[in-house]
Amino acid sequence: MSRAFINEDAGGDALDRYPLPSPDDPGFSRAVARALLRGADGGDTVGAEAATGYYFGDPALRREVEQLLAEAVEDGDERLEQLAERFLRRADARSRA
Repeated sequence: MSRAFINEDAGGDALDRYPLPSPDDPGFSRAVARALLRGADGGDTVGAEAATGYYFGDPALRREVEQLLAEAVEDGDERLEQLAERFLRRADARSRA
């Protein structure tokens, strides 16, 4: 098979790509939110969801993503801002469903 069709990262474990602190760590939810946004940025939403146990747009992470959005705006990180806004739109939609 041509190397053009091989995703060399596909064999890696999602838990290795998205290391998280212990669930009882006070920064756990923030780390999960950051991992989900990083996964979405890299086209690996499924891997990030598998590693974190949360889904992209999970309303339980609204506060953390709002904080990351505020930081992205302050830092001028347009891509993170875009991803955080998308996350929050999905969270709103899931809350209404």
